[in-house]
Amino acid sequence: MYYVYLIECEDKTIYTGITTDVRRRFKEHNLGKGGAYTRSKKVKKVLYTEQYIDRSSALKREAEIKSWRREKKLILVNS
Repeated sequence: MYYVYLIECEDKTIYTGITTDVRRRFKEHNLGKGGAYTRSKKVKKVLYTEQYIDRSSALKREAEIKSWRREKKLILVNS
């Protein structure tokens, strides 16, 4: 299984990514091992996850969500 996830950073920005284990990936982000963006912004909490059967589907959804403005991401989180 693959997951698309949205994380809120301390500066209130929203990071979107994919993983096979959301808890592990959040911990990596929190330790500064999750990528340059979250290393500099510091993660706060997981806002949202979606589950996908394969990596390809998750990557497509990740790209779609990344193209959205913050307001649309927040609507998804609150739905």
